[in-house]
Amino acid sequence: MKNEEPSQTWLNYHHLRHFWVIARHRSMTQAAEVLRVSQSTLSEQVRELEGWLGQPLFERRSRQLHLTEAGRIAFEHAESIFATDRELLDRLRQTGKEKKQLRIGAIGPLSKNLQFDFIQPLLERGDTRVTVLAGGLAEMVRLLHEHKLDLVLSNIPLRADQEHTIHNHLLGEAPVFLAGSTKVRPGRSKFPAWLRGVPLLLPTRQSHVRADFDQLLAGARLEPDIRAEVDDMALLRLLALSGHGLALVPSIVVERELQSPQLRTLIRVPGLAERFYAITMARRFGNPLIEEVVASFRQKLKSFAALSTRGNTVPA
Repeated sequence: MKNEEPSQTWLNYHHLRHFWVIARHRSMTQAAEVLRVSQSTLSEQVRELEGWLGQPLFERRSRQLHLTEAGRIAFEHAESIFATDRELLDRLRQTGKEKKQLRIGAIGPLSKNLQFDFIQPLLERGDTRVTVLAGGLAEMVRLLHEHKLDLVLSNIPLRADQEHTIHNHLLGEAPVFLAGSTKVRPGRSKFPAWLRGVPLLLPTRQSHVRADFDQLLAGARLEPDIRAEVDDMALLRLLALSGHGLALVPSIVVERELQSPQLRTLIRVPGLAERFYAITMARRFGNPLIEEVVASFRQKLKSFAALSTRGNTVPA
């Protein structure tokens, strides 16, 4: 005779999934539409699950469903369980003959050159399909949590005290330059005093590089002549080539112009560098492409970090 575990030790994952969908939507009606079952069926399954767990999972206040303390605990475990299911499916589906997939999110203002350099090795493989989505950091992190992205490229790390399941992988840094198509010769004044009266094209104040640059100017009690502030690196690159002033840009933004006469002024700003990160979630079934592409891109950024011979360094 077979020894069987008592029935109460087994969790009905079908019922748990239905509870999870209800909890995510905070609505029995919406959950029934998503799952294509009747509300009465869902209600009965929730009651059975509550009976197995020995705790009420929902309470109704002002005609709305709210999780009880036990419900919040059950929901956290359900999130982990079904996230692992998705990871397993995503991982094992890539072991056959189908193309491997890497889903990348990119923070909106991030340099298009950087994004291109990151995915280029993947395009050269021939066995990989890459998806790139752009958006705000909060949106990209949400897609990470929902396992709709494998990693997010960002120049802003996510605070560790806000997201314990998120990891910031430092890819490296690129030196920051004042670049432009017009010829500007630093005078005998020390930096940044010689910038007085020079038209500047800057990232917005949301940029860490901009914040560091503002501190340099404030320390010299210099009021800059700011002609434009933009949060899009592609536009800032075009402005640098427009002849209307010097743009504050990481070297990777103007990498294709560094060895051409288009940039008549290229001056490295001492002490300033832009850092770049690959943000991922802790996963049991990781995407093996991530480690490969991250290692390749770190080598790429090292070449920019060593870039100091082209152009002048401003007088300190």
